[in-house]
Amino acid sequence: MSDTSVTWLTEDAFNRLTAELEQLSVQGRTEIAKKIEAAREEGDLKENGGYHAAKEEQGKIEARIRVLTQLLRTATIGDAPESHGVVESGTVVTANIQGDKTTFLIGNREMAGDSDLDVYSEGSPLGGAIIGLKIGDTKNYTAPNGKTITVEILNVETYQP
Repeated sequence: MSDTSVTWLTEDAFNRLTAELEQLSVQGRTEIAKKIEAAREEGDLKENGGYHAAKEEQGKIEARIRVLTQLLRTATIGDAPESHGVVESGTVVTANIQGDKTTFLIGNREMAGDSDLDVYSEGSPLGGAIIGLKIGDTKNYTAPNGKTITVEILNVETYQP
C-alpha cells in the first residue's frame, strides 16, 4: 500500500483498529518478548521449537502493526457515502455474478469487522470492474484465472455497520 492510497473507514472500524494497534504495540510486543526470552533460556536455539514459534509469532505481530499503522494513517473516517445507485467504496452491492445472486461490501475488509458480509476491495478484479457502475448495468471482466465473468448490478445501498 502506498502513502497516496486512501481507505474509507467508519468511525467504529477506525476505533476498533486503533485499539488493536495499541494492544499489539504495547501488550503484544511485551508478551512476545517474554516468550522469546523464556525460549532462549532453554538452550540451543537451532533445535528450540518454542523459540522458532515465538519468533514467527513476533513476525506476524510486527506485520500486523505495519498494516494497521499504514491503514490508519491514510484512512478517511466518517459515515458511509450516501448511495445514489452507483457502486463506490462503502456501498453494499447486490449483483448477479455468473447467474449467482450475491451481496457484498466494496471497500477494505477491515470495515466489516466481525460481519458475515463478504468484502471486495476497489483494487480487486471484481471491485475494479464494477466501480462506477449503476443499478441495471452489466459488465464482463477477466478473472485472475483467465475466465470471463459477467456481473449485473441489481442493487446498491449505503453501508450500515
